[in-house]
Amino acid sequence: MVDRLANSEANHRRILMVENAFGSAGESLQHTGRVLVGEGVLTKICRKKPKPRQFFLFNDILVYGNIVLDKKKYNKQHIMALGDVQLTSLEDDGELKYGWQIMSPSKSFAVYAATSTEKAEWMAHITKCINDLRKKSGMAGPSIEGAAVWVPDHNANSCMVCQKAKFSALNRRHHCRKCGTLVCGNCSKNKWLLPQISNKPVRICDRCYSDLQNGSGSSSSATEKMEGAAAATKAEPVAAAAADSTPAEAPHKAKGENSKSAAKSTEESSGRIPSMAFDELLPAPPPPTELLSDDDLPMGDPSRLSQIQVSTAIMHYV
Repeated sequence: MVDRLANSEANHRRILMVENAFGSAGESLQHTGRVLVGEGVLTKICRKKPKPRQFFLFNDILVYGNIVLDKKKYNKQHIMALGDVQLTSLEDDGELKYGWQIMSPSKSFAVYAATSTEKAEWMAHITKCINDLRKKSGMAGPSIEGAAVWVPDHNANSCMVCQKAKFSALNRRHHCRKCGTLVCGNCSKNKWLLPQISNKPVRICDRCYSDLQNGSGSSSSATEKMEGAAAATKAEPVAAAAADSTPAEAPHKAKGENSKSAAKSTEESSGRIPSMAFDELLPAPPPPTELLSDDDLPMGDPSRLSQIQVSTAIMHYV
């Protein structure tokens, strides 16, 4: 199905629209065999606070950026190669629901969808694209450990290493680039070259510096180092083979077609508009004798890329 869409006029037009939306500051997204699979708005956990970001899922990369003008203009384009991406589901934590971590060697972060169904669909489609890409290229899995997910600033009022220094306007927060924890200046005076993150030495905490000097090289994740800080979200790895299963923590876990339909009906009746949609990745039907535009295809045709409907509906967190 993806291979068929790669050379379609509709796919080319969609990718060109994404390129134009990022403007001259963005990189070219045209690439042989590349297909735009889906797009939508997710809430990304940033250093200061959660923020809505527009995500574009291709069959080989994941692209996201800041929303300047909904569906028309974006900036600060980021591109992640799916071959090195890993997903980790997050348990619901208060108002933070339907989330997962997206991890790559250069950058890792947490995102949240508006509903449990959207979370399941996003994770399933990303995982399928990853598995298909690795199978096609002969990759066994990520070749490099994923970068640490940074602990948000509001999660700790004091240094997570010495647990003594209180953060203030004069005593600033710093993030260890190796483990992602919040540390004071005295506990992060050292730097280390982490090639997957930067070509220059970056700030790391004293604990990671000691580990690296001793040759261990692998420090615990920031989530595992949250003692003394606000309760961290607990993550449970998602098996790549479980691409089509609904995450276990989703409150409306689908059990058969009836349960899945009931869950969708509940979300629709609540008035919440889905913030994403995907083309169905179904087995490819017989190829047409000529390339058709979206206007020539019926609404149910899986090759109709403009079926992707994007909404600005987003769960805002205070």
